[in-house]
Amino acid sequence: MHHPNGKHSKGKVSYLESPERRKEFSPEQLLNMIPLKETDSILDFGAGTGYFSIPVAKRIKGKVYALDIDATMLEIIKERALKEQLMNIVPVQESMEELSLPDGTIDMIIASLVLHEIRPLGPLLQQMRNVLKKEGYLICLELVLKGSADKGPRITLEGMELEMKKAGFQVTEKFFPAESLYMLVAQNTK
Repeated sequence: MHHPNGKHSKGKVSYLESPERRKEFSPEQLLNMIPLKETDSILDFGAGTGYFSIPVAKRIKGKVYALDIDATMLEIIKERALKEQLMNIVPVQESMEELSLPDGTIDMIIASLVLHEIRPLGPLLQQMRNVLKKEGYLICLELVLKGSADKGPRITLEGMELEMKKAGFQVTEKFFPAESLYMLVAQNTK
């Protein structure tokens, strides 16, 4: 769901894998904060280079669906999964709007730094709810809005929480895991 034309610059990949990003908030920190079970099926929405897909796949026995519209990103994930001998990662090249996963099959969706790019957000959140099992979780990680100097689209924590509630999610936890990040844990209460 990153760039509609599917083109990524080397700069985007280097940011996604940067030591600064890892130091600020590592995938392991996230995984320690969320209700992850060994048997879960996880959808990494906007998986990018597998920043979360790879660490999640190491922790669970269930499947990790790494969804991205960019084939280049999915190739990076495939190579990394092969190198680390992870057989539970399923690369999915499509958008959420045309998601081929059956309804009610996913335990948790991780959406990191991607939901702010979706307009309108409501239909996407509804689709996420459909794919989640009852009581399944949506983990949303986004950048904190810092005045008008921000570049690109952003959504405030309050705005995201409102969108989630309108889509039928119940926000169960809110965190600020790093100075520039907020995280919402929302549950599907179908």
